[in-house]
Amino acid sequence: MNSSEPVIRITLLPRDTNSQGTIFGGVILSYIDIAGAIEAHRRTRMERFVTVAMREVIFHHPVFVGDLVSFYTETVRIGTTSITVRVTVEAERLTKIGERVRVTEAEVVYVAVDEKGRKTPIKLPDEKARVESADHTSAPERNVSEV
Repeated sequence: MNSSEPVIRITLLPRDTNSQGTIFGGVILSYIDIAGAIEAHRRTRMERFVTVAMREVIFHHPVFVGDLVSFYTETVRIGTTSITVRVTVEAERLTKIGERVRVTEAEVVYVAVDEKGRKTPIKLPDEKARVESADHTSAPERNVSEV
């Protein structure tokens, strides 16, 4: 399991359930999007991003009411106008303190936009960070119009 600090940690409530009594997948997807956006903002210091793609999401385990759910992030790639963030979701079971399961993971692609909603180049606090992120990426270079 993940040893870094989560970007978001939350206990999900009965209002978040589906008809099966487990947490609705859409709630988890929403938090994945938020966690990825937090990572994008922290990494780049850009003000505005829009989500353009959430790559394959497969739920491995259900989340139950009362589980402590953690969202961990990692920047995969920083391009000219886009950033790809991997979000990993883990749940700590309420009934078995310390038992953690990997719920799902996703790669989310965000595009930096200006105040008029047009794509804009990503400016990094330290331009060296762009090179470092490219050195260990597993994501292929993609044109935003492809996603």
